[in-house]
Amino acid sequence: MDSIEIIGFLAAVLTTAAFLPQVYKTWKTKDVSSLSLPMLILFFIGIVSWLIYGVLKNSPSMIFANSITVISSFLLMYFKIKYGKN
Repeated sequence: MDSIEIIGFLAAVLTTAAFLPQVYKTWKTKDVSSLSLPMLILFFIGIVSWLIYGVLKNSPSMIFANSITVISSFLLMYFKIKYGKN
């Protein structure tokens, strides 16, 4: 692994970790009032695109980060749809 990929992994860990508290808080409180579904959908599409790009570029750091973030953003969309009807 070269130094560029190490920087990529550092960025991947930090940006992915920054997103996880929101998922946890939403899961625990079931409060989705401050989440925008259109933003979540656009974000999800963007992350899926970054994941595809990472696969095509054969970048382990991009694949790692975006795989986790795809799951996290999908969960937030699910929570928004499930809990937003109340």
